[in-house]
Amino acid sequence: GRAIDGRLSGTHIIRSGLEYMAALADWYVETTMGRTVADLAEADGDPLVPPGDALRTVGFFQIGGGIAGDFPICVVPMIHQDLKRPCPFWGYFCQISDSTTSYGSYSGAIPSEKITWGKLDVDTPMFVIESDATIVAPLIFAALLDW
Repeated sequence: GRAIDGRLSGTHIIRSGLEYMAALADWYVETTMGRTVADLAEADGDPLVPPGDALRTVGFFQIGGGIAGDFPICVVPMIHQDLKRPCPFWGYFCQISDSTTSYGSYSGAIPSEKITWGKLDVDTPMFVIESDATIVAPLIFAALLDW
Protein backbone atom coordinates (compact mmCIF):
# COMPACT_ATOMS: atom_id res chain seq x y z
CA GLY A 1 0.00 0.00 0.00
CA ARG A 2 2.94 2.45 0.38
CA ALA A 3 3.15 3.12 -3.36
CA ILE A 4 -0.61 3.57 -3.57
CA ASP A 5 -0.78 6.05 -0.70
CA GLY A 6 2.18 8.03 -2.05
CA ARG A 7 4.78 7.15 0.61
CA LEU A 8 6.91 5.42 -2.04
CA SER A 9 7.70 7.13 -5.31
CA GLY A 10 6.68 4.24 -7.53
CA THR A 11 6.02 0.57 -7.92
CA HIS A 12 9.38 -0.24 -9.52
CA ILE A 13 11.50 0.01 -6.39
CA ILE A 14 12.68 -3.61 -6.64
CA ARG A 15 14.54 -4.89 -9.68
CA SER A 16 13.14 -7.86 -11.54
CA GLY A 17 15.11 -11.06 -12.05
CA LEU A 18 15.80 -10.07 -15.65
CA GLU A 19 17.16 -6.69 -14.54
CA TYR A 20 19.45 -8.39 -12.00
CA MET A 21 20.71 -10.89 -14.58
CA ALA A 22 21.39 -8.12 -17.13
CA ALA A 23 23.27 -6.08 -14.52
CA LEU A 24 25.27 -9.14 -13.44
CA ALA A 25 26.14 -9.95 -17.07
CA ASP A 26 27.37 -6.40 -17.65
CA TRP A 27 29.41 -6.46 -14.43
CA TYR A 28 30.90 -9.88 -15.24
CA VAL A 29 31.93 -8.94 -18.78
CA GLU A 30 33.24 -5.53 -17.66
CA THR A 31 35.27 -7.14 -14.86
CA THR A 32 36.67 -10.04 -16.88
CA MET A 33 36.93 -8.49 -20.35
CA GLY A 34 37.06 -4.73 -19.73
CA ARG A 35 34.07 -4.10 -22.00
CA THR A 36 30.28 -4.18 -21.85
CA VAL A 37 28.15 -6.99 -23.24
CA ALA A 38 26.85 -4.60 -25.92
CA ASP A 39 30.42 -3.78 -27.01
CA LEU A 40 31.40 -7.42 -27.56
CA ALA A 41 30.83 -8.93 -30.98
CA GLU A 42 29.30 -12.38 -31.22
CA ALA A 43 31.94 -15.09 -31.02
CA ASP A 44 32.86 -16.98 -34.17
CA GLY A 45 32.70 -20.50 -32.77
CA ASP A 46 33.61 -21.25 -29.16
CA PRO A 47 32.97 -18.18 -26.96
CA LEU A 48 35.25 -19.46 -24.17
CA VAL A 49 38.06 -17.07 -23.33
CA PRO A 50 41.03 -18.87 -21.72
CA PRO A 51 41.75 -17.43 -18.25
CA GLY A 52 45.15 -16.16 -19.42
CA ASP A 53 43.50 -14.12 -22.18
CA ALA A 54 40.97 -12.47 -19.87
CA LEU A 55 41.58 -9.13 -18.18
CA ARG A 56 41.01 -11.01 -14.91
CA THR A 57 38.90 -13.87 -13.64
CA VAL A 58 36.27 -13.85 -10.92
CA GLY A 59 35.59 -16.66 -8.47
CA PHE A 60 32.18 -17.78 -7.31
CA PHE A 61 31.70 -18.18 -3.55
CA GLN A 62 28.30 -19.68 -2.79
CA ILE A 63 26.75 -19.91 0.65
CA GLY A 64 24.03 -22.53 0.67
CA GLY A 65 22.65 -24.16 -2.42
CA GLY A 66 19.68 -24.59 -4.64
CA ILE A 67 18.03 -22.07 -6.92
CA ALA A 68 19.22 -18.97 -5.04
CA GLY A 69 22.83 -19.95 -5.69
CA ASP A 70 22.15 -21.24 -9.18
CA PHE A 71 20.72 -17.96 -10.46
CA PRO A 72 23.95 -15.91 -10.44
CA ILE A 73 26.26 -18.74 -11.55
CA CYS A 74 24.13 -19.07 -14.72
CA VAL A 75 25.39 -15.72 -16.00
CA VAL A 76 28.39 -17.36 -17.71
CA PRO A 77 26.45 -19.97 -19.72
CA MET A 78 23.90 -17.27 -20.56
CA ILE A 79 26.67 -15.07 -21.99
CA HIS A 80 28.19 -18.01 -23.89
CA GLN A 81 25.10 -19.85 -25.11
CA ASP A 82 22.32 -17.27 -25.36
CA LEU A 83 24.24 -14.10 -26.18
CA LYS A 84 27.10 -15.90 -27.98
CA ARG A 85 29.60 -13.48 -26.47
CA PRO A 86 33.13 -14.32 -25.34
CA CYS A 87 34.10 -14.44 -21.67
CA PRO A 88 36.01 -16.76 -19.33
CA PHE A 89 34.42 -19.33 -17.05
CA TRP A 90 34.32 -18.59 -13.33
CA GLY A 91 37.88 -18.59 -11.94
CA TYR A 92 36.98 -20.91 -9.07
CA PHE A 93 33.92 -22.29 -7.32
CA CYS A 94 33.58 -22.63 -3.56
CA GLN A 95 30.40 -23.60 -1.76
CA ILE A 96 29.51 -23.87 1.91
CA SER A 97 26.54 -26.18 2.33
CA ASP A 98 25.23 -28.58 4.93
CA SER A 99 23.29 -30.49 2.27
CA THR A 100 25.22 -33.50 1.02
CA THR A 101 24.69 -35.50 -2.15
CA SER A 102 23.57 -38.49 -0.11
CA TYR A 103 20.28 -36.70 0.59
CA GLY A 104 19.56 -36.43 -3.14
CA SER A 105 18.62 -32.76 -2.98
CA TYR A 106 19.52 -30.16 -5.58
CA SER A 107 21.33 -28.18 -2.89
CA GLY A 108 23.69 -31.10 -2.42
CA ALA A 109 24.65 -31.39 -6.10
CA ILE A 110 28.40 -31.74 -6.51
CA PRO A 111 30.26 -28.97 -8.38
CA SER A 112 31.25 -31.25 -11.27
CA GLU A 113 27.56 -31.41 -12.25
CA LYS A 114 27.88 -27.72 -13.14
CA ILE A 115 30.36 -28.61 -15.91
CA THR A 116 27.73 -30.27 -18.10
CA TRP A 117 25.60 -27.13 -17.96
CA GLY A 118 28.47 -24.82 -18.95
CA LYS A 119 28.59 -23.09 -15.56
CA LEU A 120 32.11 -24.31 -14.76
CA ASP A 121 34.97 -25.64 -16.86
CA VAL A 122 36.56 -29.03 -16.27
CA ASP A 123 39.73 -27.17 -15.15
CA THR A 124 37.92 -24.79 -12.76
CA PRO A 125 39.15 -25.29 -9.18
CA MET A 126 36.14 -26.51 -7.17
CA PHE A 127 35.72 -26.76 -3.41
CA VAL A 128 32.81 -27.76 -1.20
CA ILE A 129 32.80 -27.19 2.53
CA GLU A 130 30.16 -29.48 4.02
CA SER A 131 29.28 -27.62 7.19
CA ASP A 132 26.95 -25.08 8.73
CA ALA A 133 27.50 -21.80 6.90
CA THR A 134 26.65 -19.74 9.99
CA ILE A 135 29.79 -21.18 11.60
CA VAL A 136 32.15 -21.49 8.63
CA ALA A 137 31.42 -18.29 6.66
CA PRO A 138 32.34 -15.90 9.51
CA LEU A 139 35.61 -17.81 10.03
CA ILE A 140 36.49 -17.55 6.34
CA PHE A 141 35.55 -13.87 6.22
CA ALA A 142 37.60 -13.17 9.36
CA ALA A 143 40.63 -14.85 7.79
CA LEU A 144 40.20 -13.00 4.48
CA LEU A 145 39.72 -9.65 6.22
CA ASP A 146 42.61 -10.33 8.61
CA TRP A 147 40.48 -9.86 11.73
